[in-house]
Amino acid sequence: MEIKNLKKAAERIKKAIKNEEKIILYGDADLDGVTTTIILKETIENVAAIYQAHKNLCVSVYFPDREKEGYGLTKEALFILKERAPALLITLDLGISNFEEILLAKKLGFEIIIVDHHEILDKLPQAHIIVDPKQEGDGSSLQYLATVGIVYKLSEILFENKMSSELKQNFLELVALGTIADMMPREEENEIMIAEGLRSIENSWRPGIRAFFEKKEFENYNVFQKVSKLISLLNVRDLENQLPASYRLLTASSFEEIKNILDILIEKSFERKRKIEEIREEIERRISEKDPLIFEGDPSWELILLGSVASNISQRYQKPVFLFKKGEKESQGTARTAKDFDLVKAMKSCKMLLETYGGHAPAAGFRIKNENLEHFKKCLLRNYEIFTPQK
Repeated sequence: MEIKNLKKAAERIKKAIKNEEKIILYGDADLDGVTTTIILKETIENVAAIYQAHKNLCVSVYFPDREKEGYGLTKEALFILKERAPALLITLDLGISNFEEILLAKKLGFEIIIVDHHEILDKLPQAHIIVDPKQEGDGSSLQYLATVGIVYKLSEILFENKMSSELKQNFLELVALGTIADMMPREEENEIMIAEGLRSIENSWRPGIRAFFEKKEFENYNVFQKVSKLISLLNVRDLENQLPASYRLLTASSFEEIKNILDILIEKSFERKRKIEEIREEIERRISEKDPLIFEGDPSWELILLGSVASNISQRYQKPVFLFKKGEKESQGTARTAKDFDLVKAMKSCKMLLETYGGHAPAAGFRIKNENLEHFKKCLLRNYEIFTPQK
């Protein structure tokens, strides 16, 4: 069976293309979100050319700055974007847990399509169309797809099976990068799309990817090592005009621009590694061996780094890890676990203390008022056994 509402979303996007409506692609700034946004933007532009509707079509992209705005669809971003309403707003790799923000977007004049792959919470947001294989009534059995895999299927429908073999191969390279980066299971269709994408990635049509593979410092790496290094570089935070470096590199055509971006990313990757190590060491000085989970935060920590730190620590200590950047009134956090502990269900049991939360069982995020931090920790500790399978 097909993913629920996928055809419905495709029909609405086609209508927007033919009517030359304004379309805003609001993508998560991680690599799954970025590759998803690129595929859908390039698909819309190509399909618009087929319909000869490309002259007045306006397709824009927006990525939230996690350090300033936090994760997901944010009220701050919506007030920035409101001058573009009315428009079709498509959220990519986010939105499924943004209940209040979706209501605000509708009030501001946006029609909303959510395309996401994160866990469904108690209810669905009041978007016009929701595409998420995890929602009730979806019989596709494709819950393991990253958002980039879902949007690739959406792209196939939009092209009406007329996608060129070159473009298909190029999109599959992006699917491979986004799926691997998001650590989705390498099974069934994921494995097929990853294998197809990696088959041609070293000779990619996309100049940014090809330039990376041509760099001499990586010439002794095999393809899997090169892809791992590329993903690591593309995860480096470097925003310019609200666009992540990963988006700029993967869409650039100028050799000079590509060279500059790669040089910046390579230099910043060393700085990123150093900062991650500093945060990890700080956390290890603080933690208690007795607690079954790790719960730490600091105003100086960069939110964008905390996912990597949490993954490292959860692997090392085999415990669920909750890390947060403490703001003036609220804190933004991320959670990771290396063991069979459902982070989303655990946070759901404490939802009365949280402003927002969501994600996957092994990797999730949250936003919380500072006065609730200690209560949240106690709630997680109190419910720990409930969400840890008994041996």
